[in-house]
Amino acid sequence: MTQMTAADSFVQAARALPLRLREEALSLSEADRARAEELRLRVGWPMTVLMEGGERPLGGVPVRGAELEQLVEIASRASLHTVLDQVRRGYLTFEGGHRIGLCGTVSLRDGEIHGLRAISSADLRIARQVRGAAAPVLDGLCPGGRLADTLILAPPGLGKTTLLRDLIRSVSEGEGCVPLRVALADERGEVAGMYNGQPQLEVGRRTDVAEGCPKAQGLMLLLRAMNPQVLAVDEITAPEDVRALIAAAGCGVTLLATAHGEGRAGLERRPLYRPLLEEGLFRFLVRIRREGERRVYTVEELR
Repeated sequence: MTQMTAADSFVQAARALPLRLREEALSLSEADRARAEELRLRVGWPMTVLMEGGERPLGGVPVRGAELEQLVEIASRASLHTVLDQVRRGYLTFEGGHRIGLCGTVSLRDGEIHGLRAISSADLRIARQVRGAAAPVLDGLCPGGRLADTLILAPPGLGKTTLLRDLIRSVSEGEGCVPLRVALADERGEVAGMYNGQPQLEVGRRTDVAEGCPKAQGLMLLLRAMNPQVLAVDEITAPEDVRALIAAAGCGVTLLATAHGEGRAGLERRPLYRPLLEEGLFRFLVRIRREGERRVYTVEELR
């Protein structure tokens, strides 16, 4: 797989925008394209670009509702029916692993979200492969050369998914550790970025991906079907996710997961995460925090 630069990834993501907005996005310098994390589109306001310093407007013409509809049409290659399940959940993943979060008027059926209409805003998140992101922590997570059960913890936007992806790739390829079979439950398609059955982002040759289904169900499917040595999941968010991880731990697989938070004390206070500690599911906790422009990684042993 050819490695794209960060600026190339930005250009690829911008191709999903309607022409006027695409031209605004591509007016950024190459350096700013490489730094851009998201493009934000809100009806009635100019499009903005999100970088480490915050959001800044691009151009001065407000985004129209019709342009958001065009965005979905372009990203789905004019085949909206093929991505309706994703759109109902509020997002759309397209070629390159880029992801569009959608917001608007929600329609319900039997108490469940059935669809979105009158889209009012969109968040185009630019997917980037950061090879070597796992290098600062890999040795510490692999006693004896083999990955141990690991939980990655950080507030939103600090690179949990990026670190998870590179850990999966490293373990799957046997870079700096024993090569292992990895099974990834990728509910929102943000880790592997599957497109037409092929990961758009590197997750390694020994990695199998279940995309699009709820995490708990995906974990159990992978455990039954793919005989994994490592079971990976991004963002533990519900009690059923925790129950699935507890069940998987009893089957002898190594667990690799992420969660929102800032430290062990926060895990202990939150009822959702407390069982992870009580059951001793993870040997290592990786914390990510920001110091100025840098991301700092800390490895803590939990058991």
